Amino acid sequence: MLSNASKYAIRAVLFLAEKSNLENRYSASDISQELHVSNYFIAKLLQQLAKKNIISSIKGPKGGFYLSEENLKLKICDILNVLEIKNVFEGCFLGLPSCDDSNPCPVHDIVSDFKSNILEKFEMQTIRELSEEIKTNGTLITLKNII
Repeated sequence: MLSNASKYAIRAVLFLAEKSNLENRYSASDISQELHVSNYFIAKLLQQLAKKNIISSIKGPKGGFYLSEENLKLKICDILNVLEIKNVFEGCFLGLPSCDDSNPCPVHDIVSDFKSNILEKFEMQTIRELSEEIKTNGTLITLKNII
């Protein structure tokens, strides 16, 4: 359902939520190595997120990306909105042009509640809250130290 861009953007933001602050910033290269994602691709995403104030950055040799207290208050859906893909939850799961409750595709009834629940969670949960869940539950955003 989510594009690679949205998956990588969410993972990068959660990595920064866990590891960064104003004094401890990360380069795009650092993040790409940690998340096993193309440096070019992650750099482009990070620039988009910084431009829309989802993440913070400082330019220069000692610069890098980090999350401020204000960034941590943003919702997960804010990340998707930057990439203009929030509508991924509104479209047909099978990609049909006209699919809704009155004209459903074969899987409409199966995925409709699922998509609504994910969207609702992303609209309500802050970056900080999801980051804390990761720490509490021991879930992973990278497999770097496991493989």
